[in-house]
Amino acid sequence: MASENVVGKNTGESAVTTIVNLAAEEAKLAREGVKAPGHAILSICKSLVAGGVAGGVSRTAVAPLERLKILLQVQNPHSIQYNGTIQGLKYIWKSEGFRGLFKGNGTNCARIIPNSAVKFFSYEQASSGILWLYRRHSGKEDAQLTPVLRLGAGACAGIIAMSATYPMDMVRGRITVQTEKSPYQYRGMFHALRTVYCEEGFRALYKGWLPSVIGVIPYVGLNFAVYESLKDWLIKTNPYGLVEDSELSIVTRLGCGAVAGTVGQTVAYPLDVIRRRMQMVGWKDAASIVTGHGRSKAPLEYNGMVDAFRKTVRNEGFGALYKGLVPNSVKVVPSIAIAFVTYEVVKDVLGVEMRISD
Repeated sequence: MASENVVGKNTGESAVTTIVNLAAEEAKLAREGVKAPGHAILSICKSLVAGGVAGGVSRTAVAPLERLKILLQVQNPHSIQYNGTIQGLKYIWKSEGFRGLFKGNGTNCARIIPNSAVKFFSYEQASSGILWLYRRHSGKEDAQLTPVLRLGAGACAGIIAMSATYPMDMVRGRITVQTEKSPYQYRGMFHALRTVYCEEGFRALYKGWLPSVIGVIPYVGLNFAVYESLKDWLIKTNPYGLVEDSELSIVTRLGCGAVAGTVGQTVAYPLDVIRRRMQMVGWKDAASIVTGHGRSKAPLEYNGMVDAFRKTVRNEGFGALYKGLVPNSVKVVPSIAIAFVTYEVVKDVLGVEMRISD
């Protein structure tokens, strides 16, 4: 795990250094009146880097809460070990130490960085395409994106990003829930990917994909729609004098991101719980983690998303669909806010001309 973190860190630093150097060269050519070659490609690269940095920074900041959320989602209801946010974090610290709080974060960042990069870039491209079609259909050349159109663009971006990186998310969930007492240990993301593929087949890497895609539509869609629409409304109305020089402060943008994240995750959370449980199906050592030492030690068996919903509600009640919601809410508020603001700040630093509100 440590080696993966080091590799990921070095790779990230190398990529950022390369993009910054390219940006400096582009600026030099611009001052000399020469159009930089590969301008479109460079702009795409810078946008992807901004999205990747935003994802890595925001997810690492809330890694302990992310792990606790997953543990709460899949723990045995008859043998409770994690009972609330504070108690759960203290238990992890006591039983596994400081490193336990960040277990799975290297794998998570290896997944979230490309996921975030693809998501933000896909949103920009989808927004541009949808706006072009909307203007052409309505005949209004000055028309702007509506909240519904932004919701659609965000949904498209979420589906593309989720599908592209889903196998990494699947094994990240398994790595996150394993403890020192687990019968089998995945040594890292690539070892987990190889093990799942060899023992369970290729399709196992996409277990839980359907509820993930269904959940990502309202989650990512609402995140972008609420964030961009709230920003536009604040700029146009300027309540409480929040707008300075036609721009919102970083604190105000963080607030917009927090509201967007809260709305999106509350709507989509039950699907996230079902997704995690479906990811455990077929893992021969999952029963020792999910069913623990409780009264039921039957292996996890779901015949699909609907069956997983039915069995979860029947066996544990409707509230089981919101297990881990509190630490997830505490996590989402800063995570989404940091991601949006970091993305915009990095784009400004790299000099990316297109903005997600264009």
